[in-house]
Amino acid sequence: MTDLLTVMEQNTDDIWSMIGQSLDLSVQLQDLSLPRILLAMLTATICGLIIYFVYRLFYRGVVYSDNFNILVLLVTVVTAFIIMTISVNVVLSLGMVGALSIVRFRSAIKDPLDVGFLFWGVAAGLTAGAGLYFPALIGSVFIAVLYIILTIIKKERRCYLLVVRYAVGAEENVNAMLGTLRYRLKNKTQVDDRLELTIEIKVKNNDTSQISRFKAIEGVDSVTLLEYNGEYMN
Repeated sequence: MTDLLTVMEQNTDDIWSMIGQSLDLSVQLQDLSLPRILLAMLTATICGLIIYFVYRLFYRGVVYSDNFNILVLLVTVVTAFIIMTISVNVVLSLGMVGALSIVRFRSAIKDPLDVGFLFWGVAAGLTAGAGLYFPALIGSVFIAVLYIILTIIKKERRCYLLVVRYAVGAEENVNAMLGTLRYRLKNKTQVDDRLELTIEIKVKNNDTSQISRFKAIEGVDSVTLLEYNGEYMN
């Protein structure tokens, strides 16, 4: 019985010792040496710059936002800073979770790809802050190359909306021209003796010859070609 009480007392002392060490920031912060802090922040900054230049040079949305691009860079670095802080102390991690839970973002993200860039920045910051510097760099480079390749492939053949306004008398010739295309009907409107036709077509290498073909038809008033991705038009 005495031995059991002795063991219980030792275990209790060990538990209190562990709790004391977790509350003692001076002990925990010894793991955060200056070289580790600088290396983590430098890695996060390099990853953030990779994301920044990829977004800036290969952005294909409606309006490029430099503020959002800078935000992605800052998110990468700040995430690394947070991970370094919460990785050394349980109390700090709980406090950080409570502090971040009250943050609210009210700016709407219009392009789904922007969400991907934000997750990319968070992932790079998490990896760098955890001390996995090489995986953070390799992962960022790999994602950048993959995105560039997909962007180039998409650029070769884009989706457009072709809007043709014409008189009713020209409908037969317009339909004959449509027979030579692979298209998807989006809208057709008639007002008095005028028709407006909206179709979805795919154009390769920015070929705008469709405009001149429809414009050459007698009775066609105007032809408009708009880039289209299913959510917005340029």
